[in-house]
Amino acid sequence: MGPEGPLVMGIRDYFESHEDLSSIHMVGPGKEGAQLEGSKDFSKQFMARHGVPTAKSRTFQANESKEAIQYLDRCKSPIVLKADGLAAGKGVIISTTIREAKVSIREMLEEKKFGEASSKVLVEEFLHGIELSVFVLTDGEHYVILPEAKDYKRIGDGDTGPNTGGMGAISPVVFADSAFMKKVEDRVIKPTIEGLKKEGIPYKGFIFIGLMNMQGEPYVIEYNARMGDPETEAVMTRIDSDLVELLDACAKGQLKGHKITISPNYAVTVVMASGGYPENYEKGKIISGLNESDEAITFHAGTITQNNKIVTNGGRVLAVTGIGQTLTQASKHAYTAVSKLVGKLPITEKI
Repeated sequence: MGPEGPLVMGIRDYFESHEDLSSIHMVGPGKEGAQLEGSKDFSKQFMARHGVPTAKSRTFQANESKEAIQYLDRCKSPIVLKADGLAAGKGVIISTTIREAKVSIREMLEEKKFGEASSKVLVEEFLHGIELSVFVLTDGEHYVILPEAKDYKRIGDGDTGPNTGGMGAISPVVFADSAFMKKVEDRVIKPTIEGLKKEGIPYKGFIFIGLMNMQGEPYVIEYNARMGDPETEAVMTRIDSDLVELLDACAKGQLKGHKITISPNYAVTVVMASGGYPENYEKGKIISGLNESDEAITFHAGTITQNNKIVTNGGRVLAVTGIGQTLTQASKHAYTAVSKLVGKLPITEKI
């Protein structure tokens, strides 16, 4: 259930408060639990209370710009600035110098660069390592760990260009071996689930855990209260169990003893984006070549149907996911399917 906006605004609470809607099974936390994603400050304090490893940080209010500037003088670069609220994936700035950080924090706190999302800003130490994402489905008492994934956010091949909402993902993650994942479960997942229980926060839904692997040790970068894109497309294709049964068990509070079967195959997701994304881009390009590959699955995101044609209607348009016995094979299958996709309005043009 998503995206994150409705969860943070309390869509579950709305359904549960109306008699004619309360019997509908739902997978997704209420407003209180969704704060794990909806407020960076809340999630940081939550992690501190329950001993979840994360980067050191300090939060500043809109009227504390001067104090934030003074605090930055005591920090080491690079430094991470995070808008407290939801900012459509754009509320994080990594400043390579303290001078850059001071300019950015003024823009965020005083000029509301990210609107109300940056009415509070976290100044956070930069973690050196390699990122990955771990996904957990919980009914508030028990949990199931889904396949892990790693996403890539830069627009160009070879991890080049500006950051985006996500341009591709792979699963499994080669550096997330069983020893590392055991640390993640013991130090992150269990304290998170137990922390929610201790604080009386009911939670039936997904917890996306953005992690940094620092020399084999897991540190939490962020929580999300739902699955992430484009990691979901890689993760879900590796779950051989019945997904509906899994979600139904979660909604009913019956995840105890529930096991899932995970495919040993690799999944590689390649996002096809409109020209100009993540800045200005055109819409209405006709897409041809869909479903011409049996070795890849194409997920639609920014598309609509016009005159019986599928056309582009967003920045990130399609997520093409190749499956294979090896990472190389899965990548080949994904890019073979990508090569068959063409936009044709008004002239032949790649998406």
